[in-house]
Amino acid sequence: METNNEKITVSKNIHENINNLRQILGIGKSFDVIQLDLLYAERDMAVFFIDGFIKDDVFVQIMKLLSGLKAEEISDHPLEKLLRSYIPYVEIETTDDLQKVADMVLAGPTALIVDGIDKAILIDARTYPARSPEEPDIERVVRGSRDGYVETLVFNTALTRRRIRDRTLRMEYMQVGRRSKTDVVVCYLEDIADEDLVIDIKKSLEKIDTDGIPMAEKTVEEFISGNHWNPYPTVRYTERPDTAAAHLYEGHVCIIVDGSPSVIIAPTTFWHHLQHAEEYRNKPVVGAYLRLVRFLAVWASIFLLPLWYLLAVQPELLPERLSFIGPNEDGQIPLYLQFLLIEVGIDMLRMAAIHTPNSLATALGLVAALMIGQVAVEVGLFSNEVILYLSIAAIGMFATPSYEMSLANRIFRLILLTLTAILHEIGFVIGTFLWVLLLVTMKSYNVPYLWPFIPFDFKGMMDIIIRAPIPLKRTRPKFLDPKDPDR
Repeated sequence: METNNEKITVSKNIHENINNLRQILGIGKSFDVIQLDLLYAERDMAVFFIDGFIKDDVFVQIMKLLSGLKAEEISDHPLEKLLRSYIPYVEIETTDDLQKVADMVLAGPTALIVDGIDKAILIDARTYPARSPEEPDIERVVRGSRDGYVETLVFNTALTRRRIRDRTLRMEYMQVGRRSKTDVVVCYLEDIADEDLVIDIKKSLEKIDTDGIPMAEKTVEEFISGNHWNPYPTVRYTERPDTAAAHLYEGHVCIIVDGSPSVIIAPTTFWHHLQHAEEYRNKPVVGAYLRLVRFLAVWASIFLLPLWYLLAVQPELLPERLSFIGPNEDGQIPLYLQFLLIEVGIDMLRMAAIHTPNSLATALGLVAALMIGQVAVEVGLFSNEVILYLSIAAIGMFATPSYEMSLANRIFRLILLTLTAILHEIGFVIGTFLWVLLLVTMKSYNVPYLWPFIPFDFKGMMDIIIRAPIPLKRTRPKFLDPKDPDR
């Protein structure tokens, strides 16, 4: 028997087929891979499935119908009669490749092999362990839907179609991973999305050459983004079906990976990672205010600490009216080292919070408040101003809607702080210039990362800065090159 992925044709001899499938699937070595031998209409039959993936009630009903089958009823054209009359199920197909049969069985469908028929019947009567849709933790809104994507692919496509009843909505199925055969769906609106963009995304997925993608969407991103050492994300993640639907209507493409509740949105710009559904769940004026506050928080999370450090160590740069800026009392250790210690401390607390059971979260908060706050100041480890400004920066980091963007900004803040500590104002200017240069040279599927700021587009920039009323947004974003630019 072949052990690679070369095609193994289904034979009319059922015993030959059974022997091949038993070796491919490891029947007898894995307890959950089941072979069930049957005899209906004086024909030997065999069923292969994964225990836990099969819908028992559906398949029991199919077996009841087959048990009433008579030999003379399928003497002529047995395959057609079985499919049309005796296996009444919606999702059913045939194949003459045993390698495909094995892959499909491992993915969940049930394979039926019949003696004298040179094709296998695949019955997609599968079910996956799944949780119910619930609101995502990192994309909560005060008003709005409370459902979110889950780890089951079919559930996620259904949640998307529930919001987009467009006849041009396309869900193109693919499998990624030589061994894992992970299900992936490329989702887009055919008469809106740019055809070249869709082709590029599908090609990038087809080029993924690895055993499997156990980390689901994060593994996919590392293959399709290409920017391995650049911390800034070139795709956006969402667990909200309404957010995904809004991007699809604009002309974006979504990538849904089985096993993950996060849907990839591509392409994206820097500004997409600063938007949140809450802005569109309020009146335009309120939404615009919330967006400006969020922008201010994000900028503070990046530049506030390096700028304050620069002014603290070089007070001559300050005008007389701002002479109060700077530490009133120096700590026992240098300012730069204080910042590094407290940055590492916050990351330690963040990681500890992730691994702490909810019942102990309050205790962790009390320990953090005492350790980084009161006690650290009293013993002279940190100054009050360091804790104040770092707290503001941390608030700005947590106010960033995109978790990936907040971590990237944090890394750049440390780099900018280090350059400022070494070269002072020259280091601050050089670090800021290199940051802008990095973002300017970045692209997400040939889309400039800083569009519409660079290259500048006035209308697009106004849409970024101000949350405009939906009725006034008559066109789709230019950078997506949509087929139908008008709404």
